[in-house]
Amino acid sequence: MHPHRRRLPPTTLRTLTIDSAAAMVPESVVLIRRFLLFVAVCLSCLLLYNDSNALRFLPRFSSSPSVLFSANNSPLVSGQHRLQKVLKDAAMEDGTVILTTLNEAWAAPDSIIDLFLESFKIGVGTHRLLNHLVIIALDQKAFHRCLELHTHCFALITQGVDFRREAYFMTPHYLKMMWARIDFLRSVLEMGYNFVFTDADVMWFRDPFPQFYMDADFQIACDHFLGSSDDLENKPNGGFNYVKSNNRSIEFYKFWYSSRETYPGFHDQDVLNIIKFHPSTSTIGLRMKFLDTAYFGGFCEPSKDLNQVCTMHANCCYGLDSKLHDLRIMVQNWKQFMSLRPNLKRYLILPWGVPQNCSLDSLHRYDAPESNNPHDLQD
Repeated sequence: MHPHRRRLPPTTLRTLTIDSAAAMVPESVVLIRRFLLFVAVCLSCLLLYNDSNALRFLPRFSSSPSVLFSANNSPLVSGQHRLQKVLKDAAMEDGTVILTTLNEAWAAPDSIIDLFLESFKIGVGTHRLLNHLVIIALDQKAFHRCLELHTHCFALITQGVDFRREAYFMTPHYLKMMWARIDFLRSVLEMGYNFVFTDADVMWFRDPFPQFYMDADFQIACDHFLGSSDDLENKPNGGFNYVKSNNRSIEFYKFWYSSRETYPGFHDQDVLNIIKFHPSTSTIGLRMKFLDTAYFGGFCEPSKDLNQVCTMHANCCYGLDSKLHDLRIMVQNWKQFMSLRPNLKRYLILPWGVPQNCSLDSLHRYDAPESNNPHDLQD
């Protein structure tokens, strides 16, 4: 008989086998494996850190994420999808949204954005329109400020361009900002949305939609209105326009944006004043109208009757301090008018107390220096 042999448990055998195999691995291989494990852990930590930083710039609700523009200013597919969500949430039944842009300078507390939003709240029939307003933030501070004040916010970042500081009228920085805006609005039209674009220094005192032309593709406010909505000699201002999404308007915005290369050094408004006469605009078939300053006024040409005025623009003005000074007076004028009894409103012709610090003479189109002060801004 063979002597009895005690067998080890299977688990013990497996352990011994693994340990034995490990003992046979050269020390250099063990060191390499440890190094690779260390690298993998470091990379994982780095990715988590970057994700956490990115999340800080995303909104607190899913409908307002940021969009990153590539080097050639074309939106990435994911950015377009996110923008589509914000626009859908804000759109009226007919697919119309109200859009404005905001940078750090105008987003400061007690600055332009506060007056802009206040005008909707104290205007006639305008408070409900805030539900359809999308604020396009051009930098991180503006985006965070928007989230504090409003529901529909969207971060539009243009790679390699800093839109936080002042963009003096007609400087290269100003031109980049204006042309980026035209290209962005073209993308909104391509998504199928009509829009009212409004600068944030446009005060909304009365619902403007009843004064829009139903048969127009593109209608725009004027610095100077000559009496006819069809007169191409009117002097338009790109700070307020209503555009319907269709093939004609999309082709026109493409033509407008591409014309920046034909007329280098000109801003979008100057180029519009040229191409409105161009044969290509006629070929596109765009139905263009110019809005009467009686309803859509500004410092260049104020609306004369507060019973009719819809919007007032702080145009023909240079520098944030001057703009804020006159806008505050304008808002106070409106509050005084609204406090009157109805019969007095109808019969009293109250003049605006502005412009005061703002005027055409304040515009230095070509020789204004670039500034690093983020508390001034374009015209």
